[in-house]
Amino acid sequence: MRKTTLVPLSAAVAASLACGVLTGCSSPAPRQADARQDAAGTAAQPQDSTVRTASRPKGLIPGIDVSAYQAKINWASVKARGNKFAYIKATEGVRYVSSTFASQYAGARKAGLAHGAYHFATPNTANGKRQADYFIAHGGGGKADGHTLPGVLDIEKNPYGKNKCYGLSHAKMVTWIGAFLNEYHARTGRYAVINTFKDWWIDCTGNSKAFSAKDRLWVNDHKATAHKIPVPSAWSSYTIWQWTDKGVYGDEDYVKSATVYRKLLTA
Repeated sequence: MRKTTLVPLSAAVAASLACGVLTGCSSPAPRQADARQDAAGTAAQPQDSTVRTASRPKGLIPGIDVSAYQAKINWASVKARGNKFAYIKATEGVRYVSSTFASQYAGARKAGLAHGAYHFATPNTANGKRQADYFIAHGGGGKADGHTLPGVLDIEKNPYGKNKCYGLSHAKMVTWIGAFLNEYHARTGRYAVINTFKDWWIDCTGNSKAFSAKDRLWVNDHKATAHKIPVPSAWSSYTIWQWTDKGVYGDEDYVKSATVYRKLLTA
């Protein structure tokens, strides 16, 4: 993974949100009570940020993920480009709800896309169970109805501190993740998708295999090709692949196949 670049903010600029891989930074975001930014006073650039010059991969199911950084989206155009799904940032920690989540979530569905919600984890601010409850309470509890994707735990390099693992040992990180996933499943009946980087997973969980039997993998790799996508060894393959965080409408993602996509919708 590339090192996260932290940029000191003026008081005016400090009102914008910081970026994780799933949040993107294509346009300014409105001021929100963001626990990470309040604590750090900095903004971060997405990890492993890459502009793709190659054409979009063929044979996969395309979609996007967006946040408040993509405040205005023409969902009809997103659909016309061939996208089938959209994941929308709902929450982060236990102090932030995206101001654009409701409109983006509804807009994607109205355009005929499957939609889903994701939560950006901050394991150093509240426990996993509490963050899962917060996510569910603010849009992340969608049921399997044929067009609502399972919720996502976006867990990656800490963009607000020097310790990329949020100061947690392997054992404590695995416990934190397990608490989130267990609470999410207990309350929704669904298994969440885990969004991460291969290197982060190895470095911060010790390459844990605790969740791969039930929780699907969304791997971020902006240099891989469709024919070779490295994943943590706990999973035999990916379910979703983010191939760039600099797409036309937001981050661009692909589900592995039509069969995998159908299973994901009913998971």
